[in-house]
This record gives sequence, C-alpha cells and structure tokens, in this order.
Amino acid sequence: MSVSGDLPEPPLQARDLLEALTRQGVDFIVIGGLAGGAHGSTYPTYDLDVAYDPMRPNLKRLARPAKLEVRLANAPPDLPFQIDAETLESGANFTFDTPHGRFRHPRPCPRGSFLCGARDHAWQSTLEGVEVRIASIDHLIAMKRAANRTKDKLMLESTSSSPTSQRRPAGKRTASAPGRPGVPSPAAIQVA
Repeated sequence: MSVSGDLPEPPLQARDLLEALTRQGVDFIVIGGLAGGAHGSTYPTYDLDVAYDPMRPNLKRLARPAKLEVRLANAPPDLPFQIDAETLESGANFTFDTPHGRFRHPRPCPRGSFLCGARDHAWQSTLEGVEVRIASIDHLIAMKRAANRTKDKLMLESTSSSPTSQRRPAGKRTASAPGRPGVPSPAAIQVA
C-alpha cells in the first residue's frame, strides 16, 4: 500500500527550513512531530511545526524566510496571498508548501504567552544539524492531547514507550508534569 499520494511534495528537508528561520533571527520553538522525534517518538512526520513569538518584530522576521518561494498549502496556485507581518498577525493557522517541504505554524496563544509558556520550558538541542529550542515533553504531550487527532494519539503512544522520552538535558529547564506551574492543560492550548 502506498501513501505517497497523501504526503506533501517535496519531502521534508527540515534543516533548510530551520536554517532559514534561525538565519532571520525568528524567535520560535519546534513543536509537533519533529519535537516528538527529539523526545524519542518513532511516529513519522512530514512537516515542520513551529510556535513563534507573536510580537510584530518577530512576525516581520518570520515573514522574511516565508517569502522564499512559499505558497499557501492546499490553495489554488493563482490565489493572491501576501505573506507579511500583518497577514501573520491577523491569521490563524498557516500551512505553507516550500521547496523544502511543508511548514506549519499554528495560531499562538494570546499575546505575550508564546504558546502558553512553552518557550520558557523548551530546551536547546541540535535538530537536523541546527541549534533550536524544542518544546518540553510535558508541553508536547499537552499539545497532542489538546489536538486529540489519531496521529497525535499514535505519536504519544510511541513517545511514552520510548526510554528517550524520559531523558531531560542536563542544566536545561523543563517542566515536570501537566497541571504544575508553567505547564498548560490541554484545554489551554489552541491547535490546528
């Protein structure tokens, strides 16, 4: 059985997307499937999901790499769509197709909370050869539970059975469990 018809084209080249974001100085954390993989999940991912600081200067930086040959995913190719700080600020969940694969950034939590505090508990790591911040396992679990999609449940299953998911980087700040200060309940997180 082939699933290639369901996969975005081209295949994900996360390194190129992460490098573009870091080169522009975008304040973001990796969430979603790549974060799950960093925590030990074996569930496959086909796009890059990031949470970002929704303040205007960061949105301007986020719009710069977005102008590098991107189009709104699942939209007609001739649909007029301008990617700039104003669009990102007024929009909700965006999914873009790029030459490097699919790139998603869901609606952030209310201004100033940067995905309900996930940034404050994220940890630095090298992902695809790029130094980035990755959502803590506790925030990732809360996001996946909030989404409650089949693929999120499967990713959680594969993460919870992995010994890597229990590891915390030495000296890095992480939250310890949902319901504790700084860790949102699934209801507090807005997802795509």
